Amino acid sequence: ASWVSSILIKLVWPSSQVLRTLINCSATQVVDTAPTTSLGKGTAQRQAPAPSFPVGSTSLAREAMRSIPQCPILPQNLQWLLQHWPVFPISGSKVRVITNPNEFYRELLNKAKNASHRICLSSLYLGTGKLEKDLVMAMSNRAAICKDLRVHWLLDYTRGSRGDFNSRKMLQPLISRYPDTFTVSLYHTPDLRGILKWIMPQRWNETIGLQHMKLYVFDDSLVISGANLSNDYFTNRQDRYFVFDDCPQLADFYHKIIDTVSKFSLQLQTDNTTTVLPDTIVHPFMGDYNKYCMAMKTAIQKVWDQECGKTTQRLHQMSKNLEKSGVNKLDEKPLDTIVIPTLQMGPFAIVSDSTMTKKFLTSAENNSRIQLASGYFNLTEEYMKSILQGSEALYSILMAHPKANGFLGASGFAGAIPAAYTQLAKLFFERLQKGRQSKRITMFEYQRPSWTFHAKGLWYYQPYQSLPLLTMIGSPNFGWRSVNRDLESQVVVATQSFALQRALHQEQEHLYGSSSQVTQQTFTTQDRLVPYWVRFVMPVIKVFF
Repeated sequence: ASWVSSILIKLVWPSSQVLRTLINCSATQVVDTAPTTSLGKGTAQRQAPAPSFPVGSTSLAREAMRSIPQCPILPQNLQWLLQHWPVFPISGSKVRVITNPNEFYRELLNKAKNASHRICLSSLYLGTGKLEKDLVMAMSNRAAICKDLRVHWLLDYTRGSRGDFNSRKMLQPLISRYPDTFTVSLYHTPDLRGILKWIMPQRWNETIGLQHMKLYVFDDSLVISGANLSNDYFTNRQDRYFVFDDCPQLADFYHKIIDTVSKFSLQLQTDNTTTVLPDTIVHPFMGDYNKYCMAMKTAIQKVWDQECGKTTQRLHQMSKNLEKSGVNKLDEKPLDTIVIPTLQMGPFAIVSDSTMTKKFLTSAENNSRIQLASGYFNLTEEYMKSILQGSEALYSILMAHPKANGFLGASGFAGAIPAAYTQLAKLFFERLQKGRQSKRITMFEYQRPSWTFHAKGLWYYQPYQSLPLLTMIGSPNFGWRSVNRDLESQVVVATQSFALQRALHQEQEHLYGSSSQVTQQTFTTQDRLVPYWVRFVMPVIKVFF
């Protein structure tokens, strides 16, 4: 891989230190660390702060963590989940699992039409079709009625600026008409700067790093998903969607996270230009790289520590609630479910999601079962080692068939991306066979006529149980870029609620129901043969997926 990397570096963008670093990382299989980055413009090479997440940095947070009680929902092998992540006990009756993209759209539209004081949305981008326009119009109409309503959007700068008519153009009229109601922030990765920003084509500059969190807050409710806000995700692109109704503490937490990232982002103006906030310490791509990364990390860490400090009190309250519900019937619903958020922000050395995921994969008991899905199957080496060498659980891994890949039929180099994912799947399948683990770990491909597959997350079944205890849902794909370059978030939902466990199981069966198992014959058919040039460049380009 190293000599392939060396040749390609000399042929393509030789002046880009960022690409050199990313490629060298892929060749040596170094993952889960913040990449070294060149600022360009003659400045010296910089390094992002050393990882310290998820451990709280304040003495108050550390003291609170030491006294955390056990949670009756979690088995002993998973009690560690309470230690370094914020925990939100809720009633399982407040969680709704949506399985249809059109229902997801109707949920967003309905909540937009009925919001009273806040709408806070975080997505990669906003599409420009009729459905998206209707969603924006619903917010505009609601703002005309509710004078106290505040609407904030956090999108990715590069993806939201692509093309002549884009997300910025969609939202520009709103901030012009309601300047006191609507605000739009555009996150710009600090890694896209200097000469790299100048030479990268518009279509490919987003490969350097993105705002990828899919969080939709309406008043005191949260919708979390892996889906963006565009037509395909509302019609025939399969994803996952959870609604947490009337969960004010959870909604407040994610509002704070979105607001914090927004303060370090560019702000859309009424003339479609962008600027930083007046009190911004460092510009994301023109200022000092280290100072920007440290400022963002410190601000996010503060929100995180404050929330972790509340975990002990919340768990004590949960225990009392469950004790009372066992003695007599309460008017209030039992707190039989916990929600644990994670964050992954590689450029800022925030690694709570990858830390949890790796430990979870290796903590699963013998004969337990993990159903893992990824719309873009490109597991990091750390995740693969956790599954292949560090885990005793049974695995069923669901990925997109090439015909269900969102890049199928794309022009230019992007058209080869489905073949690249086939190559990655084939290499993993060969590792299973070589390690004689093809019975413990099975692979499946999602294929449904006229549909694409974008779902990600996992479901955890305790040994010999037919319903899952726990699920993870959100934006991470378990891939290299999710761990190292993009802003990601997901939640762990663990529950004793039979109704919610059944809904989780039905969701999993719905997704796997449109799949077929991967076998040796899968990769031998004519349409699955990977071009030689794709195989040749895979050691380099896999770090962009």
